[in-house]
Parts: sequence; C-alpha cells; structure tokens
Amino acid sequence: MSKSIVGAFPVSALSADSVLRIAAGADLWSVASALAAADVGILVVGDGDDVQGVVSERDVVRALAAHRGAGETTAADIAHRDVVWCDVNADVADVANEMMERYVRHVLVEEDGHLVGIVSARDLLGAYASGEFAGPDDET
Repeated sequence: MSKSIVGAFPVSALSADSVLRIAAGADLWSVASALAAADVGILVVGDGDDVQGVVSERDVVRALAAHRGAGETTAADIAHRDVVWCDVNADVADVANEMMERYVRHVLVEEDGHLVGIVSARDLLGAYASGEFAGPDDET
C-alpha cells in the first residue's frame, strides 16, 4: 500500500470509540477489572481534560509480577506519563510511523486541546487488513 493513499486518511476515521478513564487513586484491582470489563488494553488516568497518564494491561501485569500490592498500588503509581498525542486531523500513516518510532501501541487523539479519542495499533491493523485504505492503484 502506498503512503500517498494511506496518508490521505485522518486518524479521526479510526478513533471514534469513547475514551475510557480511571481515577488516579483507583487500586490495581479496579484497574484490572475496568480493563477486563471494557475489553480494552489501555485506560486514561484522570478526569475530564486532566490526563495524568495511561495505564495498560502490561502495566498491571508488570506491577503484579514485581509483587506490588494490588490493593495499595494505584493507577497513578503505574501510569505512563510520557504519553504520545496526535491531532484529530493527523494522517494515519504519520500516526503509524510515530507508533513505530516511539514503540507504543496507543496514541491519544486531541482536538482543540481536548482528548477526543485513542487510536491503537489494533485499530490501524484492522483498517489496513480490511482494505479500508486501499486505493485503485494498490495491489493486494
């Protein structure tokens, strides 16, 4: 697939799902329960426009493997604060490249300074696999 075809699509086409959040003080049990109940891989830590970080399934597993107390460890304790963001109008190809360069699987999507979505590597793979970005000159 050529970058010119893929790059013509904004990331907003992939980030329509609502953003799932968890309070910074939520314990590890609550984080794990929220991830499982929503069947997602990541939660935003904080409320409203206050994004304190993100916490993923991997973060929970790592905390438990390090024998951190699930009742005492909070979402804020294990959250990643160096979060990758993109604008809602960013090209899909640029976001995919940023994910590869930064070695992340989720990018927060903002519009006018407000968090409006999350795009995941799974979202990108699904769009590519479905042919959603295929153009007339692409070979499949």
